[in-house]
Amino acid sequence: MKYQVAIIGGGPAGYTAAEVAGKAGLSVVLFEKQSLGGVCLNEGCIPTKTLLYSAKTYDGARHASKYAVNVPEVSFDLPKIIARKQKVVRKLVLGVKGKLTAHGVNIVTGAATIIDKNHVQCGEETYECENLLLCTGSETFVPPISGVDTVPYWTHRDALDNKELPASLAIIGGGVIGMEFASFFNSLGVQVTVIEMLDEILGGMDKELSAMLRAEYAKRGIKFMLSTKVVSLAGTSSEDGNLLVQVNYENADGSGSVVADKLLMSVGRRPVSKGFGLENLNLAKTERGNIIVSEQMQTSEEGVYACGDLTGFSLLAHTAVREAEVAVHTILGKNDAMSYRAIPGVVYTNPEIAGVGETEESLQKKNIAYRAVQLPMAYSGRFVAENEGVNGVCKVLLAEDDTVLGAHVLGNPASEIITLAGMAIELKLTAGEWKKIVFPHPTVGEIFKEVL
Repeated sequence: MKYQVAIIGGGPAGYTAAEVAGKAGLSVVLFEKQSLGGVCLNEGCIPTKTLLYSAKTYDGARHASKYAVNVPEVSFDLPKIIARKQKVVRKLVLGVKGKLTAHGVNIVTGAATIIDKNHVQCGEETYECENLLLCTGSETFVPPISGVDTVPYWTHRDALDNKELPASLAIIGGGVIGMEFASFFNSLGVQVTVIEMLDEILGGMDKELSAMLRAEYAKRGIKFMLSTKVVSLAGTSSEDGNLLVQVNYENADGSGSVVADKLLMSVGRRPVSKGFGLENLNLAKTERGNIIVSEQMQTSEEGVYACGDLTGFSLLAHTAVREAEVAVHTILGKNDAMSYRAIPGVVYTNPEIAGVGETEESLQKKNIAYRAVQLPMAYSGRFVAENEGVNGVCKVLLAEDDTVLGAHVLGNPASEIITLAGMAIELKLTAGEWKKIVFPHPTVGEIFKEVL
């Protein structure tokens, strides 16, 4: 039971680390107490995007006449949408398992406990390792709102498996998860109210574009309550005796309440740092309890690495994947280092919004001089051809020497083109250098060339 690498957690960080290490010929054991693939694959990134694509397809069919296509009757089948989501998840989980098995990774199902940096226990067995990778992911954070224990509410997991549409839905939290579910249920005809404590949705994204996305969804019937604090929750009954949830709030206009059939709790996530013996390592942490790591993802204890949400940097799957690669490369003696200069953020609403690098707000906070250049997405011929009656915005932030600092896009397919900007930022290209690159025509990505 001796391994060169032991990994706790089988999410994007864990399974990536296991695959890279196994492929390089290292002996690897991977511990996962639930489902291989972690939150991202089983109840996060993949299932939500599967549902959102069904909603987007439904939206497209309803508005097909804009493209001179007549669809007489349009409907959807929610149980079948959920079943398709489950099929997609199963397929991808099996794919991950197949890759790991092919590279000789020993997958152990069960809750692992750290004894010390070289020994991990799972069940009755003790496993010895030369290097230990902590990839435990994150969990839904439920705030201690008065009355929260007395009312039924959804987390993202419950919303993903729900097979009956509520007439109305209140969402506490206007972040990425909240907005994606708001988009999904709004498309299917649910009356949605989003309650957000901050003065704008999607904190951390470009504020101007976030406001434009909010305005678009307000036109579609979503009610937004910004700068609003939820103070308590209570159960109530409708006239026909159905159980409803009453959300009591306070804001600058005073106090009030929102009553809805269902409540989605979506205020954020927090790293999983308990339940696997982390306290037995005595690692250096930040004031907020996140594990401190070097550019090589090594903790304060030699031979112990932390990747993914446990570091508290971005809680994004693609960040975790790259961190895992860096950690294993370091174990292999390869020269590598983690860079956070160009981590893309994407919200898969319809339209999508995506950003990478600095925002205007972050640059102002750091007192870094910059200039913003932006254009409507209508400057892209491909965008106009595929988005009848819809507009968007592309914004690029440049330093005084014209180095690309950040880029932000509202409009489909923002998620697919934002990497172009991420590469320019990571490579520290100037606007002139980036503009020299030949873009295929017609593509939506050409908007970056137009805006520079």
